[in-house]
Amino acid sequence: MSKRTPPTHPQARRQIIALGKRLRVARLRRRMTQPMLAERVGVSVPTIGKLEDGDPSTSLATMLRVLTVLGLAEDIDLLAAQDTLGRSLQDSELKRAMPTPQKKIDRPPPIRPPRGDMTKRARAVLPAPAPTRKKS
Repeated sequence: MSKRTPPTHPQARRQIIALGKRLRVARLRRRMTQPMLAERVGVSVPTIGKLEDGDPSTSLATMLRVLTVLGLAEDIDLLAAQDTLGRSLQDSELKRAMPTPQKKIDRPPPIRPPRGDMTKRARAVLPAPAPTRKKS
């Protein structure tokens, strides 16, 4: 039983075909034949043909190996590098998720006894003062 490829959206189909054409042109600029490219990539000649014809069933790994052999592997790093839509969606989620600040309740400061007025209990807890030496 053969592998079933799901249907491709028309816009995506046009993009895949255009990519295949660009790969064919890149191969021809390097004066490579399909058998030469297939040997270097490690796939069959019909697989290279499918790739250049824009067949969506070709694996992404094969695409990456072809780009590497053609010296275009850096172009993969440019795909989806600037995700402006995703970033704006993420930022809008952050704005909504921020909690609303709670109102501060005005409370009077705590009442503390003056420093010189210590209770018996407080004196019992404090260490005894160190003895002072008299000067001779």
